[in-house]
Amino acid sequence: MHDFRYVNGRLHCEGVSIASLAKQHGTPLYVYSSKTLADHFTKLSNALAPLDHLICFAMKSNSNLGVLRTLADLESGFDTVSGGEIQRAIAAGGNPKKCVFAGVGKTAEEIAFALRKGIYCFNVESEAELERINRIAGKLKKIAPIAIRVNPNVDAKTHKKITTGTYENKFGIAIEKIPALYARAAKLKHIRLRGLQMHIGSQLTQIKPFADAVRKIAPLAVKLKAKHGIEFISIGGGLGIMYEDALVSGKAEWWNSKEAKNILTPEKYAATLVPLLQPLGLKVLLEPGRFISGNAGILVTNVEYVKRTGKKYFAIVDAAMNDLLRPAFYESYHEIVPVKQSKARPVNTDVVGGICETGDTFCKNRPIPRVAEGDLVAILSAGAYGFVMASTYNTRPLPAEVLVKGKESALVRKRQKIKKIWEEEATAPWQK
Repeated sequence: MHDFRYVNGRLHCEGVSIASLAKQHGTPLYVYSSKTLADHFTKLSNALAPLDHLICFAMKSNSNLGVLRTLADLESGFDTVSGGEIQRAIAAGGNPKKCVFAGVGKTAEEIAFALRKGIYCFNVESEAELERINRIAGKLKKIAPIAIRVNPNVDAKTHKKITTGTYENKFGIAIEKIPALYARAAKLKHIRLRGLQMHIGSQLTQIKPFADAVRKIAPLAVKLKAKHGIEFISIGGGLGIMYEDALVSGKAEWWNSKEAKNILTPEKYAATLVPLLQPLGLKVLLEPGRFISGNAGILVTNVEYVKRTGKKYFAIVDAAMNDLLRPAFYESYHEIVPVKQSKARPVNTDVVGGICETGDTFCKNRPIPRVAEGDLVAILSAGAYGFVMASTYNTRPLPAEVLVKGKESALVRKRQKIKKIWEEEATAPWQK
């Protein structure tokens, strides 16, 4: 569930009118719900209560300091994929001792920084990376805690650009090579074998791929615990969210409906995985991102023009693919609703941005209530991989971000000023 709903015909985030936020801060505007963030984190943690567990929020999904602080206050850990993300987590009040550092391309500088900050663990993606971490830890006279990322060769049956658990992907090390690599790693003087990690992909809406992967690596984890004393197993993230019917899924009564029975909830997730994980006697780490933040955010945008071209009907809005890339990049579906509830007849509409790219489209031929110039619309489920993937393409400034808690709201990122875009640029000396 989430906390975006119509109140007296006006879209609200918790107790705050979206129209009032747009009037105060302008558009395009990201709006996040504190209550939804906390609710999703808490429901997942409670479902996994039988396990000794740590949720490390995948901050690549949303790295706004206000969002991170909301989760840090709930004792969340953080899954980071760069030195910059580690610094962000700390700046937001996160505990580096609850941070894991993932990613296939860790630089020497990032590794050294993470070691100095005392992160919980490196998720190692290659033998070359393992050797580099050992070498840098030696220079710093530290012991580096590591978990090797196992690639279980399990197809998550998700979008080709977000699957990570097969041998065709760049991530992790083939499962059959893991025992020998742990044996070699155990001989390295500046390495501590702390755990075993995997992540098979994102936006998984069925339990089977998770269960298949856990069943496949559980015997390996038991052997590594006996031989090398590992203390945790990480099962990654990947829990999917509602993109279609996103608005109705915010209602408590909807979850008792026939349509909701096939949705993968934290309770269903835990019911299958806890019995598989509990006998291992290991701490369990999870690295969800989208599940926590995805439905907790929306992108509010203003209709600039309505245009007809032959049989096509376009609503041209002031947000664009530089503000929310997912529809252009992944062909992703995001529900689009009017901020003022409308009884207008739905019309097949292309909602598009103003960037000079044909791909700058939020939806095509979708029946939505007829809109007019000056109307506000909300693009739902934009709290994950929204602002974090934004750019200044076409010299368009980055949008503002607002965090809501109850009846309060706070600007947690100012809208970028246009001149800031080229502030660090300069003409060449011979051009003066």
